[in-house]
Amino acid sequence: MIDVTAEYNKIQEKIKNGGLTPKDRTAIPQMEMPHRDPKERARIMDEVTYGFSKEQAVVEANRCLQCKNPTCVEGCPVNIDIPGFIGQIAKGEFKAAVNIVKRTSLLPAICGRVCPQEKQCQKTCMVGKIYKDAERSVSIGRLERFVADWERQYKLVSVPEIAEKTGKKVAVIGSGPAGLTVAADCARAGHDVTVFEAFHKAGGVMMYGIPEFRLPKAIVQEEIENLKKIGVKFELNFLVGRTDTLEQLLTEKGFDAAFIGTGAGLPKFLNIPGENLIGVFSANEYLTRANLMKAYDKEHAATPLYEAKHICVTGGGNVAMDAARMALRLGAEKVSVIYRRTRDEMPARREEIAHAEEEGIEFHFLENPIEVLGTEEGKVRGLVCLSYELGEPDASGRRSPVAIKGSEHEIECDALVVALGNGSNPLLVATTPGLDADSKGHIIVDEKQATSHTKVWAGGDIVLGAATVILAMGEGRKAAAGINEYLANLN
Repeated sequence: MIDVTAEYNKIQEKIKNGGLTPKDRTAIPQMEMPHRDPKERARIMDEVTYGFSKEQAVVEANRCLQCKNPTCVEGCPVNIDIPGFIGQIAKGEFKAAVNIVKRTSLLPAICGRVCPQEKQCQKTCMVGKIYKDAERSVSIGRLERFVADWERQYKLVSVPEIAEKTGKKVAVIGSGPAGLTVAADCARAGHDVTVFEAFHKAGGVMMYGIPEFRLPKAIVQEEIENLKKIGVKFELNFLVGRTDTLEQLLTEKGFDAAFIGTGAGLPKFLNIPGENLIGVFSANEYLTRANLMKAYDKEHAATPLYEAKHICVTGGGNVAMDAARMALRLGAEKVSVIYRRTRDEMPARREEIAHAEEEGIEFHFLENPIEVLGTEEGKVRGLVCLSYELGEPDASGRRSPVAIKGSEHEIECDALVVALGNGSNPLLVATTPGLDADSKGHIIVDEKQATSHTKVWAGGDIVLGAATVILAMGEGRKAAAGINEYLANLN
């Protein structure tokens, strides 16, 4: 166990005596993220991790080498000045630190929690390279979360300045991370911005997809309230393509430009026998019921909840981990994750896999369902699975699973959650003449996120396929810059 106070005092003493050398910095132990006991947290919706203390944040920040050519910045999709904000934390200047982050990232409390920093900024950190272990890189994401939480805790969140009103109107379709980023940047440029959201609450995937125990909804709601303070309007329960078409917004409603950030919300299934039985859910529906519609809050929410004792989840990404861990919190006695590759090939974050294992979730590697078995009443009673071995790498670089003949076996369960990713909802492309998409339904854009429609930009999962919050924000920033440039040249 690391003595944080001793490490903090040691650093302060060295700073007084002339500062820390690079050797001193690499000798500082990496701070551990405090978290709830696994047995306690597996049955409650409270956030799993507590976040760094002030002392932990300062100690961790002093591990940063302040490189002259910071490769970590190149690894960040929105190019945050990482050495800049970490340098301020190292000095205890937390407000200055969060101000630096917010120059380029508008959702630090969210990104600090859910972005895969280990595959982005931390992957290229020099400290990790010195140790030849990326997991020992400076904990950039945790430091980003710390300063955002600190700012909110001490009620020091400031509203960004906005330019003089231009009289131009921008429609933002979808209130996920890409949409909120565009709304903020266009509002700051002086445009009137309206966000159109199909659900009854704004926030997109951050509200319906990511569980409360990973991302408290109060944080998302606060970011939305901050946008309202700079004049952004929200139209909820408004499905563009049905309530009004995109063309109607641009003509009858007088919007000068529009951004599409509708995400990837069309669930994929296994397409196997029995998949229509009662007790089979897409992860999208399962998580939406729990996160957005609060199925876990039986005293206050009327959302129907399918009771099951043993829930199987098929898939190996973050959504599969979210669904499996949510199943425990919704009352399942046993949860099993079925994945046709090994742990090493799982695309989910290492931290999320470890948290799932700590909470008691079972993993069935090198297996995959080929049939869902049902009762006479049409309910799930089990799965027929095949065993696999790994063959040669596929196009993604991961080794392909190869079925083992004659390896069929049954797993008893009474519910199945399919977490195989999502495709693009075709509604907007189908109802908007001149809006081009590829064969997978992803809207086609240029380097400025402009679509084939002269007044429309797009970004996030509707362009990329299922991606991350920070990648969606990066596309939102590019799109907002393109929109602002276009509107500045209008008469």
